[in-house]
Formats: sequence, structure tokens, C-alpha cells
Amino acid sequence: MFEHLEKIESLAVVGATGLVGKEFLEILEDHKVAIPKLKFLASKRSAGERIRFQGEDRLVEELGEGSFEGIEVAFFSVPKEVSARYIPAAVQAGATVIDDSNLYRMEPGVPLVVPQVNGETLKHFEGKILTTPNCSTTPLAMCLKPLMDNYGVARVVASTYQAVSGAGQSAFEELSKQTIQLMNGNTPDVKVFPHRIAFNCLPQIGSVLENGNTDEEEKVIRELRKILEAPSLKVSATAVRVPTFCGHGLSVNVELENDFGSVDEIRELLEGFPGIKVVDNPANNIYPTNIECVKSNFTFVGRIRRDQSVNSGINFWVIADNLRKGAALNVLETLESLYSYRSMH
Repeated sequence: MFEHLEKIESLAVVGATGLVGKEFLEILEDHKVAIPKLKFLASKRSAGERIRFQGEDRLVEELGEGSFEGIEVAFFSVPKEVSARYIPAAVQAGATVIDDSNLYRMEPGVPLVVPQVNGETLKHFEGKILTTPNCSTTPLAMCLKPLMDNYGVARVVASTYQAVSGAGQSAFEELSKQTIQLMNGNTPDVKVFPHRIAFNCLPQIGSVLENGNTDEEEKVIRELRKILEAPSLKVSATAVRVPTFCGHGLSVNVELENDFGSVDEIRELLEGFPGIKVVDNPANNIYPTNIECVKSNFTFVGRIRRDQSVNSGINFWVIADNLRKGAALNVLETLESLYSYRSMH
């Protein structure tokens, strides 16, 4: 799966102690990817910790301007402000950077990549910065690509059901703590989210913009258009934080430009797309949930049905592990694609 990654001589993981950083290292370890020089970087708070990786205890170093000397690839999974401060230093040191924040996603000339959808954008890439999409955008783009190629897409309406791990380690811990506090009859501490998240759903992720959307919703809309190379695609999104630990689900309605024959036709199309697994037999209670998607590399799709209210509409449910396909796995697949193309030159 990652044969070309071994061409990387040196790799820095910035945010190595965070949820996505840990997932990134776990995937490398699972696939026995051997990179000669690995550097684990984190904030001052986490520096000095040790990470068990490929049978050794590796030291986490403090991130600084001089952390990137001799580094070929740097993966950043840190808050946007940290990326803004240190990516220029990494680029100046000669590293190719792939960033998990939204800092550069919409920059012209900076690829925003889901390899199964638009991996060919890497074919002639000679820049220094690559980006990976928002963790809800990626599974949605994967479902829309085959529909767009075969029928054309007129309009997309998506509501997200996003797990707390998408908001980081502190959010993950807050759900856990609040659940325990409530089960013990105590008042829960609310710190990370504006309201209690345990046994609750919050219809706001990020700050509210002038147009009424949150910045999370705008990310989905704008990123989809860029990835699918459809600048005028009509997209409406509502992002909701739900009290699950891992896995971002989306309820999706798509209006196609051309009608389809049967729902089976759509199922086959999605099933045939790389990285998608269709799990769809609701009459027997079979459909994808958070439980199936956690630690899986697949994007799962189910509840596929015709939208009876329009001529050529389809409804479906899609869910993926937000730390894997939504982040770490997509980054590794992007690097694999990049190095695969480079090996052809």
C-alpha cells in the first residue's frame, strides 16, 4: 500500500503527540514503513515525552525554527497558528510540507488532495506545500466524484455528525469526563465546547460567519468545489458535533443533472470506487455506524435510496474514521501518490 513512502529519507511529524499524529505513526507502524530518519516534534508542553514506535522509545523534541534541517518531508498536524509560524521555516530548510490545518487549503497553486479523487494534481507538482482537506470533506468528496463523473451533480445538501476527536485531545477527554460526572450524578465541567457535549448535540462547529454559516460549514463547501474542480457547485452544509469519540458521519442529499436507472446502479458505482465500502441492507439492520469505521481505512456508505421529492435525487449516509481517512491516512496516501509520480520521472 505504501511502497513509495520508503523513498522518503527523512520525515518530521509536527504534533506527534496529538490524536492525528499518533494515528499517523500507528499507520506507518502497521504497514511496517521504514523511513531512515524520523523526527517527532511537539509543543514545549509535550517535549521530552517518549513515543513507542517500531520497537523503540523515541524522544519527542520541542518544535522550533531550526527543527527542519535535513528534513525531506514535514507533516504538520497542529493548530493553524502553529502551522503559520513554522511551515515557512520548514520550506526554507528545503522540506516538502503537508499540512492538516486549513491555513493553505484554498491558496491557488497549493494542491488540496484526496488521492482517489484528484490525485493527478500531484503529477507535475513541484511546489513545497500540500494540504489535506477537512475531515468531513474527504469522505463526501469520495462519494461525489463517481456521481459527478457519471451523472453530473446539480446540488448537494449535507449534514454532518462529527465526533469529538475532530476537536482534539482535550475535547476527547471532555466527553469522557462529562459522561463519568453525569453517571455519578455530578454537574459536568464545561471547558472545551460552549455547552455540555455528553448526551447532547451541538449544531455549531467553529465560529459563525456573516452569512450565517459556521467556518466549518464554509470549509466543506469551498473545499469540495476545489477538490472536484467545480467552482460553481451548489453545496449547502450543516455541521453538528455529536457525543461520539470517533467517526464523522454525513447525511447527504444529491440532486443529479441526469437521471439514473436504479438505486443498484448507484450502489455498484460507489462500491467500485477505490476506498469506498458499501454496507447497505437496512431491512436487516445493516448499515455503517461509528463502530465499523473506527480504525478502518474505508469510507463506508449505506442507506442509499432515491429521493422521491425530485426527479434525479439520491440520499445516502457516509461515515469514516476522521483521524484516519479524514486525516492521517489521507496524508500518507497523498505522499504515496506524490512519490509514485516522482518515481516515474
